[in-house]
Amino acid sequence: MAPRGITINNVQPGPVDTDANPADGPNASNLLGVMATDRFGTSAEVGAFVSYLAGPDAAYITGASLDIDGGFAA
Repeated sequence: MAPRGITINNVQPGPVDTDANPADGPNASNLLGVMATDRFGTSAEVGAFVSYLAGPDAAYITGASLDIDGGFAA
């Protein structure tokens, strides 16, 4: 698809503060204990990352699995 200007990437978010996974939930302290940052991400941060990947500034990024996880997988 790249010759047509279509890129395909896999975005892998880590702990994100949502109704299903609240930053103050019962498992939050366990997750924060293994993260490089001391907070959960936000849906806005994940959305901004996806928006960047879909835009022209990221046209050379393709076939990648990209973490946005506050260092959870580090």
